[in-house]
Amino acid sequence: MPPRRKLSDLDRGRAIGWLQDGVAARQVAQRLAVAPSVIIRLKQRFHATGRVQERQRSGRPRVTTQREDRFIQRQAMQQRMATANNTRQRLQATTNTVVSGQTIRNRLHNFGLRARRPVRGTTLTANHRAARRAWCTQHVRWQRQQWAVVYR
Repeated sequence: MPPRRKLSDLDRGRAIGWLQDGVAARQVAQRLAVAPSVIIRLKQRFHATGRVQERQRSGRPRVTTQREDRFIQRQAMQQRMATANNTRQRLQATTNTVVSGQTIRNRLHNFGLRARRPVRGTTLTANHRAARRAWCTQHVRWQRQQWAVVYR
């Protein structure tokens, strides 16, 4: 299931303007490519509070800012073999933000980065390497027509 698309402040303002001009909620939803229920809830919120911004939500506030999240992502991309605890220590040294290793893993998971083990190839003996080298020297001068038969 794809993540829900949030309306920007500009789109919320447009939606309220269209609704006040008499455009139906379904048409507004079509124009903004969201479900009609999103527009109906926006309209109800606007009539109740006079504002289009989302209300404050309950729950624990995030420990990291968006900037720190980008730092975590950048560190993970630059140093692929670094552990979550290494990234946590780097974040703490750089921004004085104290988080757990699990928080780092959660942020990386949100970015679509997951722990992977490097692929271990088969061990090649000296005989294997010699056979490969011999095969390569035999086929080094092959033309495209000869390789085309192999790829079919």
